[in-house]
Amino acid sequence: MPQITANGIPLHYELHGPETGEPLLLIMGLGAQMTRWPPAFVAELAARGYRVVQYDNRDVGLSHKLDEAGAPDMPEVYKALMTGQKAQVAYLLSDMAADGVGLMDALGFERAHIVGASMGGMIAQMIAAEHPGRVLSLTSIMSTTGNPSLPPAKPEAMERLTQRGPSPLEDLEGFLDHGVAGAAIMNGPNYQADEAELRASLKSDFERSFYPVGFARQMAAVVASGDRRAALATITAPTVVVHGADDPLVPPTGGEDTHATIPGSELHILPNMGHNLPKPLIGTLCDLIERATARARAVA
Repeated sequence: MPQITANGIPLHYELHGPETGEPLLLIMGLGAQMTRWPPAFVAELAARGYRVVQYDNRDVGLSHKLDEAGAPDMPEVYKALMTGQKAQVAYLLSDMAADGVGLMDALGFERAHIVGASMGGMIAQMIAAEHPGRVLSLTSIMSTTGNPSLPPAKPEAMERLTQRGPSPLEDLEGFLDHGVAGAAIMNGPNYQADEAELRASLKSDFERSFYPVGFARQMAAVVASGDRRAALATITAPTVVVHGADDPLVPPTGGEDTHATIPGSELHILPNMGHNLPKPLIGTLCDLIERATARARAVA
């Protein structure tokens, strides 16, 4: 897998689809490697003619790790926000957005369709807000705006997100069990993953990279970036907002608020979908991405 310097840091990436296809940048979520994009989803987008770019965000996978930054002091981050002070964190979502634009620069893509899931949706939103000339269209999946008045995650989902379970370095089977149990909560009852496939994927991701402090720094970036609605209200790119009706981590109100904030956006709430990208919905998700890309061509 190639590596390239983007925004001053090394990022690992992969390209799929025809070289002549319109660039489409996939941005994954909190602590998740680019391998979390379902291969069938990436293959479907490539088959539809897009030049698909997937990459590891900073601090995850095979991209650059900011070891010198150390672990964030989350109580101090929350305290700073509550008192109106600037939180001391290694970076913000805007910095991660600049990574995506830097990757486009390095690959020679002037503009791209931007697709992000969860935290990746937040990063995608900030690319569209802060680098509007680089964005053909925006698809924000199971993401939100940072609006502090929105309902929180369900307690069991937040617990699974923040409690990392056994270390795979000490108890691999316990780590895999924890991951399977967490997926059962995040995915919701209607789109459960095949357990054998899920365990194999979790094990493969661990073997590829295990860097829990990177997850913590990314979480700090999300929290410290705060309410982003003022920035999102400036987005002019054709935008499609997608959310699962049964998302326990980012409730559908997050998608509704994103839609309400981004002018001219479309909102699609998918029944039975949780906080995941289930196989049975891959075609639907690709169709919705193409609603955004088609709108971009219509106004070009």
